[in-house]
Amino acid sequence: MNRIARLALPAALVIATSMLAACHQKEEVSKEETATLIAPVAQVALAGSAPAAGAAVPAGKVDVKHVFDTVCSACHATGAAGAPKVGDKAAWGPRVAQGKDALYHSALNGKNAMPAKGGNPSLSDAEVKAVVDYFIAQAK
Repeated sequence: MNRIARLALPAALVIATSMLAACHQKEEVSKEETATLIAPVAQVALAGSAPAAGAAVPAGKVDVKHVFDTVCSACHATGAAGAPKVGDKAAWGPRVAQGKDALYHSALNGKNAMPAKGGNPSLSDAEVKAVVDYFIAQAK
């Protein structure tokens, strides 16, 4: 073996050993930090399409019609799974009599066949409450 090969081989072994030793030193990363690190940096929405799930709604601006049309109407426009239809005064009367807080609780946490937030966990509490207020107004 020539002289360069005799020096390069031990040097390569030392470097490889130190790299392998470094692989065993694991730094713990929390689930929250992992979620932040792998979260998408942007979303694409085409003009005229519904916002992506989890899309931010400007503070104070709740598009009740959009939320109703995309989330609530599947059951509350048709009566599916025993859901009271929006505007049905007879069906909503006893519910409204329980008070807004009871209706907010049911909408936010789910009740009977209805899942929490109507099945859309990306809705903010303010959006859900705004739709409940819409239901109440339609029941009067």
